[in-house]
Amino acid sequence: MARFKYLGHSAFEVVLKGLDGKEKTVLVDPWIDNPLSPVRLDYFKGKKVDYILVTHDHGDHLGNAFEIARATGATIVGVYELAEEAESRGFKSIGGNIGGPLKIEDLLIVMTPATHSSSKGTPVGFVVKGQDVSFYHAGDTGLFSEMSLIGELYSPDVAMLPIGGHFTMGVREAVKAVELLRPRIVVPMHYNTFPVIKEDPARFKELVEATTPSRVVVLRPGDELQYP
Repeated sequence: MARFKYLGHSAFEVVLKGLDGKEKTVLVDPWIDNPLSPVRLDYFKGKKVDYILVTHDHGDHLGNAFEIARATGATIVGVYELAEEAESRGFKSIGGNIGGPLKIEDLLIVMTPATHSSSKGTPVGFVVKGQDVSFYHAGDTGLFSEMSLIGELYSPDVAMLPIGGHFTMGVREAVKAVELLRPRIVVPMHYNTFPVIKEDPARFKELVEATTPSRVVVLRPGDELQYP
């Protein structure tokens, strides 16, 4: 059984069974200093973290990745230029680009497009698949039609989508993204951290469940989703 813990903003801790049958812990966009975070950095002391996935280098997504990698020995995974920066600072990293699966033995990890900006390389999303779940973390992105191909190729069980608008999709666009992706479960993210991205996730849930077969699970920071 996979577990998704929401750490506020776009940060998630995911525990899933790897392709090798062993439990893996994956962090995505670990900005643990965000004002909604239920934990602080000492939460990771002595904790096993295998991979830290970073969608792009904006501070609210790269966040505390380097500090956590230093404390846990985790490998940072990101677009090539960002991974090179991590490597230059002494961290283990895997740098790749948008395309096919990365050469990682214990998980299937694919970088997907994201329509956004960044200083190093290009923004990405991630598809991750283990033995018990596949998930898609969209990162910061607007709506794009190729989301239908992500759904077709990888059939994510769980999709984490931004809904706050201004920098990313808003509710209307995220509902369309669900239609294209066709995940079983959707978790909204990247909203209510700041006034400029204030949004009501209940409205998103109502619209998605009225128009698609997908189920929306609204997680408060600190809440966990178990799948299946």
